[in-house]
Amino acid sequence: MGQRSRKRGQRSGAVAPPAAASQTDASAAPAAPGTEPAAEPARPSRTELRNAEARAALVPLADGERPGAVTAGALVSTVLGVLVVVGYASGARVGGEGSLAGALFLAGIFLVAGYGMWRVRYWAVLGFEALLAFQIVVASLSLMVASNVWAALLCVAVIVLGGWLFWKLIRAMARIQMPERRPAR
Repeated sequence: MGQRSRKRGQRSGAVAPPAAASQTDASAAPAAPGTEPAAEPARPSRTELRNAEARAALVPLADGERPGAVTAGALVSTVLGVLVVVGYASGARVGGEGSLAGALFLAGIFLVAGYGMWRVRYWAVLGFEALLAFQIVVASLSLMVASNVWAALLCVAVIVLGGWLFWKLIRAMARIQMPERRPAR
């Protein structure tokens, strides 16, 4: 009593469910005890069909090809890396504090991501997208506490432009990691 099993026939002494009364197919052989009848293969959903169409439309990158979004991401990352160093050197600090090691670390991350994206490396695009997502979240939270119109406009610009670049890099990532298509034999 009180014992339940998710699978039929798991419990000792379990009674098999009664056969369907409307079974009229005489050719159907009864299933062996403890086995389920074979089910028809499930039809793919509309989402799966659209995903398959999108994958079929992707074309692998040619040798030396760099998608425009990846080039833009590489330039943005490199500029941000340089701006971090310039900002620290000019005395700009967040909350009045900041360390040279922290500025150089952040600049190094941006510059390595920029170099990796220039070389069309998947890991660099993925890492830069993670940084973009973080920046979009920070800009969204900053928008809630913006003290003037210029601060609000800057936050909205970061959200819109960062979101657009993020979206464009997704398709580029799919093409970067895509293996070469081989002709069917």
